[in-house]
Amino acid sequence: MHRKHFIILFIFVAGIAACSKDEIADVFTGFQKPSNFPNTVYHFETNPVTKEGFELGRKLFYDPILSANNTISCGNCHIPTGSFSHPGHSVSHGIHDRLGKRNSPPIMNLAWSPSFMWDGGIFDLDLQPVAPITNHVEMDDTLVNVLNRLRNHAEYPSLFKKASGTSEISSNNFLKALSQFMLMCVSSESKYDSVIRNQTVFSSSEQQGYAVFRQKCSECHSEPLFTDHSFRNNGLSITSVNDMGRYPVTLNDTDKYRFKVPSLRNLAYTAPYMHDGRFFTLDAVLDHYTGSVQLTPNLDPFFLQGAQPGIPLSATDRENLLAFLTTLNDKNFVRNTLLAEH
Repeated sequence: MHRKHFIILFIFVAGIAACSKDEIADVFTGFQKPSNFPNTVYHFETNPVTKEGFELGRKLFYDPILSANNTISCGNCHIPTGSFSHPGHSVSHGIHDRLGKRNSPPIMNLAWSPSFMWDGGIFDLDLQPVAPITNHVEMDDTLVNVLNRLRNHAEYPSLFKKASGTSEISSNNFLKALSQFMLMCVSSESKYDSVIRNQTVFSSSEQQGYAVFRQKCSECHSEPLFTDHSFRNNGLSITSVNDMGRYPVTLNDTDKYRFKVPSLRNLAYTAPYMHDGRFFTLDAVLDHYTGSVQLTPNLDPFFLQGAQPGIPLSATDRENLLAFLTTLNDKNFVRNTLLAEH
């Protein structure tokens, strides 16, 4: 009798847990600006985030129909548990396993970004997906082909009608749906955020690391996004690929070897680091800044303040800085079922 009651109780509790999980996965509250974040720069007035638009964007994001041979989706190189980066890959693998020359940056907090790509070659989030779709190494297709496949798909016309009021599938409503999904990829629930909101406090080591960060790193990685969205040359050695960074975009000599300053949020999930993924650990990154900064053309003046190029850090500084950087990891973001493939 007792065993029977236990089985019934177990089934009941499991059912509640399953319902709770489903409920969490289905919760949609729209885009909300975190209280400690600045105003967004994205033009929400032309593309307000709706439940239907977000869900359409999510389906498109994970659908390999966007690639020429139906094998590569956006989610292949932007994995949720990796903070929507491509963890473990120096450079990303596209269609037919072709290798690119840059590391896939994480997709997070894009509503605050005035430009996209490592070189800032795209200035509107609504246009961002065109680059990977048409890139020979990534998805190797055309927007015309993708739209035609969507129009002939069994589900998409009705999904577009729900999202935009018309079953007509255009580049405009296609790209805006993808934007709605990416705009919802907001990472703002790290320990750092809780401290700033007076919900908890740093440990002694984290607090000391925060002081080191503010003195040594905040020039480029400004709070609370931990990037100033600028383009800088941080003294990496030039490889045989000779990626010249922002220069092909602007054709200004001063932009040679300058790349967009990445956010320091979620570093636990986004290794390897730098535009070409050359460093697989944060220790290797700090080794670069303390002893391997090269006098390359257009080296940022910030790295020329001492007797030698770089950022001087003591062993204690390093230890505390690493402790602080862990407070920027957002477990809730990488586990958010709303953003996962459905």
